[in-house]
Amino acid sequence: MDLAEVEATARAAHAGQTDKAGRPYTEHLRAVADGVRLRGDDEQIAAAWLHDAVEDDKLSHAWLEEAALTRRTKDIVLAVTKRPGEPPEDYAARILATPGALLVKEADLAHNADPARLAVLDDATRTRLAAKYARMRALLGLDAES
Repeated sequence: MDLAEVEATARAAHAGQTDKAGRPYTEHLRAVADGVRLRGDDEQIAAAWLHDAVEDDKLSHAWLEEAALTRRTKDIVLAVTKRPGEPPEDYAARILATPGALLVKEADLAHNADPARLAVLDDATRTRLAAKYARMRALLGLDAES
């Protein structure tokens, strides 16, 4: 699949889904892909488009394994896919152990923690998510300026 096909697949898979602020979820996918595009390669950009597809049950693990994507892209998607009940430390370790995955997760965290996105949430949700994102950045060794 080329990047246009990956983007179309991701947009179709997440069609109708919204984020916590009620915005179309595809805006988040676009922002993560754009963030990765600044320093990453096509495999990482493809993974950015698909980074939540398996986790959100929009595309199956079987679909991912059979898709016409590179093994590296698939590995990055799987690395950033949270598993039920998985400790954050294990999740972070898997990301760090997978070549190319850290950049995708860094772009994901950057968009998730964007003050403009968080500002529209209620205080409790904003505080909880900001702490969650800061903890993951720390586990991944990312400083506040990355």
